[in-house]
Formats: sequence, C-alpha cells, structure tokens
Amino acid sequence: MSVSGSSSAQAARKVLADRLREMCRDAGLDGKQLAHACGWHPSKVSRISTAKTSPSADDIRAWCWACGQEGQTEDLVASLRAVEGMWIEWHRMERAGLRRAQESRLPLFERTRWFRSYSSWLVPGLIQTCGYTEDVLRAVQRRRVEVDDVADAVAVRMERQRVLYEGHRTFAFLVEEPVLRNGLGSADTQLEQLEHLLTVGSLPNVSLGVVPTRLGRSRMPVEGFWIFDRAQVNVELVSGYLTLTQPSEVRAYADTFAMLADIAAYGAKARALITAAMSSLG
Repeated sequence: MSVSGSSSAQAARKVLADRLREMCRDAGLDGKQLAHACGWHPSKVSRISTAKTSPSADDIRAWCWACGQEGQTEDLVASLRAVEGMWIEWHRMERAGLRRAQESRLPLFERTRWFRSYSSWLVPGLIQTCGYTEDVLRAVQRRRVEVDDVADAVAVRMERQRVLYEGHRTFAFLVEEPVLRNGLGSADTQLEQLEHLLTVGSLPNVSLGVVPTRLGRSRMPVEGFWIFDRAQVNVELVSGYLTLTQPSEVRAYADTFAMLADIAAYGAKARALITAAMSSLG
C-alpha cells in the first residue's frame, strides 16, 4: 500500500493498529503467540501493531482468526480501505478509466454545502466548459491512462456541475491570474472558458476571485486544493490524490485559502483581469 505522509493518513493507520493490538490483548495473546498462530515472523506483528506497516486485508483476516474475533473482520477490512483511500496514486484511481474516477467523487459533491476551491494552474472542474474539460482530460488520458473513455468522463463532469444550481450551496473559487492564460487547447476553447467564468461569477451563490500576478504579494501560490464544508480537503498532486480529514490539516488549508482570498480581486477588478486575458487571445 502506498502511504501518504499526511497526519490524516497516519492518524487513521494508528487507530487501526490500536484496534488490532487491543484485540490481541483481549484474546490473551502476546506478539510472539499471535505471530506463531498466523505463521508470521514476530517482527511483522510488531510493525503492524505500531502502525509502521499497513496490514493487507488477508493480514487482518488472519489476525482476527487467531484472536477468535472473526466477526470483526469485515469492519476492520472496511477501516483499512478507508485508510487506503486517503492517498491514492493516479494509476490506481484511473486504472479502469477516467469516467469511473469522475463518478467516484459525485457523492462528496452532492453532500457538500460549502465549497472552497483554489487553483494555481487550471480552471476548477465545476466551472469548466465542456471543451475545456475535454482538453484537460484528454491531456491526462494521453499522459497516464490506457483506457480512452474521455467522452464519457467529460459527460460525467458536466453532469456534476448541476450542484452549482441545485440546493442551498455556496461556492468560493480562487484562481491565480496565470490560469487565465495557461494556453490550454485552442484560442476558441480558451475564449469560451473565459466567457463562462464571467457568467458563473455572476451567480448569486458563487464568489470568483482572481489572485493577481504582482510583486510583493503576501502569500505565494500553492498546490491546488478543494475544501468541502469544514470536513475534508482534497489535493491533486503530481503522483496522486490526497484526502485530508484531520481538523488541524483542514484548518491549515482553510487559513491558506483565507490568506489568498484577502489578496484576490473580485467583481469589476476580477472581470477586468478576465477580459484582459480574453483580449490577449485576439
């Protein structure tokens, strides 16, 4: 299993390890006895019980059997899957294609009421046009996905945008000014996307800020991220997809969002930056 260095993943791994260690103690077994029952080296029990190594589903099944707690197996395996889900490498998330990866995020978007999104390199997915999304996902598919289901994935992302208009949801989008000129796709696609930003930015439940490129700014650009209510942060990194749920980490990203929001341009000033980027396309 790939392990993230985030404290969210580490904390979740420790909770699972603590539950396994308590099960062993309640069964009256020490580490050597458990290892013998499972056919393992004692060091493996030590590594799992101290969260230095993540167990496999088969490890958990063997552990529960040795402790006479087979009834706990499925619950603990489910906990393991949750820990694994905190850090997913792109090749694992997208091995069945891009459509399924897009569909997997829909429940999170449907249950969220307050969205905060910051992007330093692309227009956020919820406010992309169909053409822009196709260019983004096509570039992803060519770079790292064997299955070509881009058209289906685009359709899923477009359908997900209904959350902008349904329910009582609020959205705050921040983009760095270079996003407006990132050169993705054709001039027509980029122009259509910029026009769409003007439209979406006028919605009553949407705040759209553009962080201007200028000297002496108080907070430098960071990796793009989404904050869902106050419960979860997702970060797209070069190597994979990170989910953060530790309150301290969520607060850190919320604080960063607030700092970036303080230096962003809104309203007429944001529209001026967007229209200037449109003019640069000729």
